[in-house]
Amino acid sequence: MKLVIFGANGPTGRLTTAQALAEDHTITAVTRNPEAFPLSGPALTVARADALDAAAVDRVVAGHDAVISTLGVPYGSEATTTFSESAKNISAAMAAHGVRRLVCVTSTGVPMKAPPGETLLYRKVIVPLLLRMGRPLYKDAARMEEIVAATDLDWTVIRPSGLFDGGTVTGYTVGPPQMVGRFTSRRDLADALVRAAVDDRHVRSVVEVITTEGTPSVYRVFLKEALRIGGGK
Repeated sequence: MKLVIFGANGPTGRLTTAQALAEDHTITAVTRNPEAFPLSGPALTVARADALDAAAVDRVVAGHDAVISTLGVPYGSEATTTFSESAKNISAAMAAHGVRRLVCVTSTGVPMKAPPGETLLYRKVIVPLLLRMGRPLYKDAARMEEIVAATDLDWTVIRPSGLFDGGTVTGYTVGPPQMVGRFTSRRDLADALVRAAVDDRHVRSVVEVITTEGTPSVYRVFLKEALRIGGGK
């Protein structure tokens, strides 16, 4: 399968690219800095493009079977429309070139509330702080979901929770929004992205990916990942 991956040079994007290559897919990895991309191989093309540049997006999408977006934005960034603007450009390019399968990442923070069943400390202290820090970005991620859902593409939106670096793919859980679970391993997220794109899972659905094995403490993830949002970082 010929896949184009946006945000390919982020931690999740690199893992997604590596996994797709290991499964013998042909990949175009899209990044603003190709010279910094660490992967190589005969089935890999590294393309310089900014997802906010409609013409550049149009060029890299052409000729592929599916698109995966792992784009993300750090807390405090002034680029508060990256999710929505990239979604407009990617979906327009896909429509123009007859590419139907789109899988993209947002965040479990998009509903702007803690899921039921979490501890009082998590619901009353940690989640409100994270939402306050990331409010403009979560709002734009919600706009991205709306843009994608309004297309006639075969889309899937995947929402990870607090991201951490896991060693291997686990028996992670995929389900409807507002599942209980504070963490998502980037390896599990990468696997879920590839599985959705290649196997046509969860078409025209929003799903969450939650890791339940080998998760770190909420405090360690909060300290390490508090400046990150989404899956492309």
